[in-house]
Amino acid sequence: MNIKMIVTDLDGTLLTTDKTVSEYTKEILTKCRNANIKVAYATARGGSAERLVPNSLVDGKIRMNGAVAKIGNNVVYERLIPHQLACPFLAACDKRGLKITAESYDEHGTIHYANKHMHTAYYDERQKLVNMSQHNIDSEKIFMVDLTPDDEVFITSQLPASLYFLMLREANRFGMIMHKEATKAKAVSALAEFWGIKQSEIVAFGDDVNDIDLLTFAGVGVAMGNALDIVKNVADFVCLDNDSNGVAKWLEENVL
Repeated sequence: MNIKMIVTDLDGTLLTTDKTVSEYTKEILTKCRNANIKVAYATARGGSAERLVPNSLVDGKIRMNGAVAKIGNNVVYERLIPHQLACPFLAACDKRGLKITAESYDEHGTIHYANKHMHTAYYDERQKLVNMSQHNIDSEKIFMVDLTPDDEVFITSQLPASLYFLMLREANRFGMIMHKEATKAKAVSALAEFWGIKQSEIVAFGDDVNDIDLLTFAGVGVAMGNALDIVKNVADFVCLDNDSNGVAKWLEENVL
């Protein structure tokens, strides 16, 4: 395959269940980069991604599901949620009693602005309690946990037209709100354009619903063995699961 760019999701894809990158995977990604193939990750995570994946393994980094794409320290794509737009929506969700976090980023990493104290399984130590009706900082991503089906209907009814809402399969009914142009596919497109790489020369890996646009955009889309069926259905290939080095083994057999 004429592949010049590899893009991979992290959780459930490149990372094993214990949130590590295996030594074998590190070896294969290094061989790909040595063969002049660009490597990038595209994750819904914020700053925690850089603590889990060494910078030496990647050329590009996409965080918050496509809100920001970076090459080194240079931002090449950014689509934030304006606080003026989000504030009435957040206030309505807060009044309903939903657990909300609006995520932003500074030089020290991700800041979680929350209306309630959240368990550290979902939020890192940089958590600040705020009044959502007065929150005045643009967000890369808004997310909520413990959502019921009725909550999903409420969120959809209140959502501004320039944002989108997506439920993930993560534990605790995890919902994500983003700018409509903050998608993995759009961020990957920006990286590819920067590097002069064609869409047909990209291979992408993923496992969850927020990877569907990524896999359908890439010239070659690969679903993990542990992926949802709806993800496998749009993929060109299905590889082994994330605990079996699925990404690395597919790359070794089909690219290297």
